[in-house]
Amino acid sequence: MTFDDVMKELETMGTEQNRKVYRRHGVGENMFGVSYANLGALKKRIKRDQALAQALWASGNHDARVLATMVADPAQLGEAELETWAGDLDCYVLVDNFVGMAFRSPAARACMERWIRSDDEWIGRAGWNMLGQFAMHDPVLPDEFFTPYLHEIEVDIHTRKNRIRAAMNNTLIAIGIRSMHLEALAVAAAQRIGRVFVDHGETGCKTPEAIPYIRKARLRKTVKT
Repeated sequence: MTFDDVMKELETMGTEQNRKVYRRHGVGENMFGVSYANLGALKKRIKRDQALAQALWASGNHDARVLATMVADPAQLGEAELETWAGDLDCYVLVDNFVGMAFRSPAARACMERWIRSDDEWIGRAGWNMLGQFAMHDPVLPDEFFTPYLHEIEVDIHTRKNRIRAAMNNTLIAIGIRSMHLEALAVAAAQRIGRVFVDHGETGCKTPEAIPYIRKARLRKTVKT
């Protein structure tokens, strides 16, 4: 499929109802309002197409950029391109889709270590979300890799920007679920942190409470193993 073909399809798939929902989640007006079901169907037809992904991202359209994260080839995404894309992030919805792609890049860890230091709300969120991905999906890293980040979350979470706070809380949970050792450390950190306040705007989203979430997930993980 060509770039023009895809953009035309995206435009026809958009609905005003989806646009209303996406606006409530912070998506700007450069969007068609395409459902994730339709984006997933397009992804299956396109499969991997890095050149198309680059063109879709460059369009600036929200739906096109989400699709770009689905059809990009992470193996071809180096640090420079990831940094460029990260600089375009403009809402938490796009951040979360971007991270799902960027985590699979060979440059993921190097970018994550820079992004968590960023005061930009979207780049900072991307960095902490990326760390959460490592906690959940990288079995090679030792538990000791994550312990300094628990301390950093504990010290800084209440002073960081809104959507970074949310990402740090989610990452605290992800680290706590990783192992029995990290569960104890994460729960202790969460007790000292207390309640984390995140403004979710005009949505029904809620900030998960770290301690019960970790303990429930660890219990399920123990039962499975």
